[in-house]
Amino acid sequence: MEQKEKIEIALDSIRPFLQKDGGDVEFVELTDDKVVKVKLLGACESCSMSAMTLKAGIEESIKNAIPEIIRVDAV
Repeated sequence: MEQKEKIEIALDSIRPFLQKDGGDVEFVELTDDKVVKVKLLGACESCSMSAMTLKAGIEESIKNAIPEIIRVDAV
């Protein structure tokens, strides 16, 4: 399975929790230096907890699927 597919599967696992609160996340790119870039959508864009959601939820989910990922950044 390709890394991008694994990222999408990881995002799909966290997506229902984001959508429950009116938000979502979109995969943007995987850089050559193993940084995943995502875009927070809907309520996640302006939520005061978005940084925690990004690190504790989205990044953790992606790193569990692909341990060699360095970090996840919001763009």
